[in-house]
Amino acid sequence: MTVLQCLNLVDGRFVAAADGGTLDDFNPATGERIAVLPRSRAADVDAAVSAAERAFPQWSETPVEDRARCLERIADAVEARLDDFAELESMDTGKPVQLARTVDIPRAVANLRFFAQAVRQQEAPSTEMTGAINYTQRMPVGVAALITPWNLPIYLLTWKLAPALAMGCTVVCKPSELSPLTAHALANIIVNVGLPPGVANFVFGLGSEAGEPLIRSPSVDAVSFTGGTVTGRTVAVAASETFKKLSLELGGKNATIVFADCNFDQMIEGVLRSSFLNSGQICLCGSRILVERPLLDKFLDAFVKRTKSLTVGDPKTSWMGSVISPQQLKKVEYYVKLAAEEGGEILCGGGRPGALPRKSLGLLLPFIHSTLKTKLCKSTTLAHRVTRRMHTGMVWVNTWLKRDLRVPFGGIKDSGIGKEGGMRSLEFFSEMKNICIQYEE
Repeated sequence: MTVLQCLNLVDGRFVAAADGGTLDDFNPATGERIAVLPRSRAADVDAAVSAAERAFPQWSETPVEDRARCLERIADAVEARLDDFAELESMDTGKPVQLARTVDIPRAVANLRFFAQAVRQQEAPSTEMTGAINYTQRMPVGVAALITPWNLPIYLLTWKLAPALAMGCTVVCKPSELSPLTAHALANIIVNVGLPPGVANFVFGLGSEAGEPLIRSPSVDAVSFTGGTVTGRTVAVAASETFKKLSLELGGKNATIVFADCNFDQMIEGVLRSSFLNSGQICLCGSRILVERPLLDKFLDAFVKRTKSLTVGDPKTSWMGSVISPQQLKKVEYYVKLAAEEGGEILCGGGRPGALPRKSLGLLLPFIHSTLKTKLCKSTTLAHRVTRRMHTGMVWVNTWLKRDLRVPFGGIKDSGIGKEGGMRSLEFFSEMKNICIQYEE
């Protein structure tokens, strides 16, 4: 096949890295080289940030309605190319084409349309005093750095891009070097729909060479990062040097909790999906399963049987694709080996280690019997009692990944800082200003 050429988008123009450096992009399902992208460094990042700075005054003063219509035009263009985007996403990540077609790309379109509507519905609070009135304005925060991971490339890029542009920020996007194709396709659409030059810029490259200078740039006012906890700590330290606004979504150590009173057949299918969708490479996938003791044997028999029926195959025809890279595969294999060394019984290609100190996206599930989280039970009273006592950012009961874009999204502790979703995303990409005006009675 033809090797695709990705370029940075800086100030409305597609350009190579300043020093001519490149990186290769591979299809993880086949090992085939599918694209070449810029190996951007500090000079390329500086050019993109400068373009965003220059574009900010005009874009921030653009009426809300006009900004919202820009997002809707982008959404319409992505939707019109849904099959093309799904093919690119599958080639880049190894995920099934059908999964990209039914989940990733429609969700990207929904993100753009949702925030186009949300920004139109903002309200400005005001309070009265004797002889004076206070009212509050929301101002765009400035230039925002958007750094996104490889597991849900277009899904999470639009989740950050849409509220940032809606609020009047200009942006520099740094997608993962492992999955650049849909980001590059989105950059082409942004140019074609007529977004002003410099409003949305894209730089491709490694985290250490492009991501770090982007975070440290004194001209960047906010950083929204999705990735691993170890990298998240580095991002937090770098962003704190210039007191940037910071949002970290660092994935989760999610528990699936199964109670004995659950609808058994429904539960098995739900746990299977929450364990293996996207080859387990979703930050919301269950990384361990807690089963009430009376149900444990029955659960294990049924779950292992269903798991063995899953077939990893060609992403064009299968519902189970590959993991993203050889490095990720080695990480999963390491934990399987560790499980066996700790005395775990390998039931079906996975294990049961005593502890998993780090989050690992991949096909490995330990089973833990016990009297995030995903809970499966019938008793509403039990559900309320248990969820109230959980110290976690999100809980699903009798379902999984049922998303309402209006509600808070994000973890706690090592799983992140801040919440995204709905008005919280718009608030992150803005600053509040209070204005007090005295008047004659």
